[in-house]
Amino acid sequence: MAGITTHVLDLANGRPMAGVRIELFDLGTTPPTLLAQALSNADGRTDEPMLAAQAARPGDFELRFAVGEHFKDSNALAEVVPVRFTVFDPTQHYHVPLLCSPWCFSTYRGS
Repeated sequence: MAGITTHVLDLANGRPMAGVRIELFDLGTTPPTLLAQALSNADGRTDEPMLAAQAARPGDFELRFAVGEHFKDSNALAEVVPVRFTVFDPTQHYHVPLLCSPWCFSTYRGS
């Protein structure tokens, strides 16, 4: 499976984050081009890949997670968390999840 997928988890309560707006941008254009947008489902995942296997290509991309509405905390660190990454081999699957709380966030390349 190739393409780009993601999910988002709330580390403060150990649960998936449903209803988070997630956008995928192509950073190879100026300004960046919006390629896809979705809302996370009850499992914190998108119902479809953010970039389908047949559209996969090398390049620089950014996922933007609108976490502010989920946390609704005046002490929260960010309204939107951007995650920039590079697709080197478009035949591979790039799963880029976001783990976050109101005060921190982390990502990794998943499987």
